Amino acid sequence: MVMGSEGEGRMADPSTEVLAEAAATFGLLASPPRLHIVWALTQGESDVSGLAERIGGALPAVSQHLSKLKLAGLVRSRREGRRVVYFVDEPDVVAVVRLLIVQLTARSGHPSPVPLRDTGA
Repeated sequence: MVMGSEGEGRMADPSTEVLAEAAATFGLLASPPRLHIVWALTQGESDVSGLAERIGGALPAVSQHLSKLKLAGLVRSRREGRRVVYFVDEPDVVAVVRLLIVQLTARSGHPSPVPLRDTGA
């Protein structure tokens, strides 16, 4: 929010480190399969087989995408016996992904994939 030429009401610019981290996160999410995985995980946790089936990807490829997302801290996992379950444990990531998908879906004229009240918007 810019209030005037004197800078009233302006937020300070983020540090170079914060901008680099944000760009890296957006870079990871710039891959349609990875974004689809994060979208799916905002709806609920899943194992790699369920995600591969849902997004229509090959198991090894989905597994590689999950590894990248996990390394970046966007996705977490836990073991349930022999099964590894993945989930998004960052409310802010969930909110950003949902808001973006809902806004782009609305702009395209397609029905909303989630009710707006669920996006935190």
